[in-house]
Amino acid sequence: MVARFTGAKHDHRFPGLTPTRSRAVATDDLVFTVAVAPDPAPPSVYQQAVKVFARIDESLALCGTDKSKILSAIIYLADVKHKGELNRAWDEWVDAKNPPMRACIGVDIEPPHLVEILITAAK
Repeated sequence: MVARFTGAKHDHRFPGLTPTRSRAVATDDLVFTVAVAPDPAPPSVYQQAVKVFARIDESLALCGTDKSKILSAIIYLADVKHKGELNRAWDEWVDAKNPPMRACIGVDIEPPHLVEILITAAK
């Protein structure tokens, strides 16, 4: 864990798979994390989303929080036509008692990834 001062009293960056990317960043009261499915990435949006949500759960736990504290989720899909598959995985995973704000955006994503998710959560 690398700690840096950015104006917040506590700013912890958890290393990612490459030296230039953090897996998650936790400030005094907020957590930011982004995830894609691990390689080899499964071939369907649903399967990738399930793996992405598992990674998000791990990152949130590293930062001392969980999905019940998610404030917003931005979901990037390689093909918005597969949003139904994403919605199925989302509905199985999300804390229905504390649903976050969510946006789904169709973008070009580096293959073989079909889903990338950015989360902002409270601690």
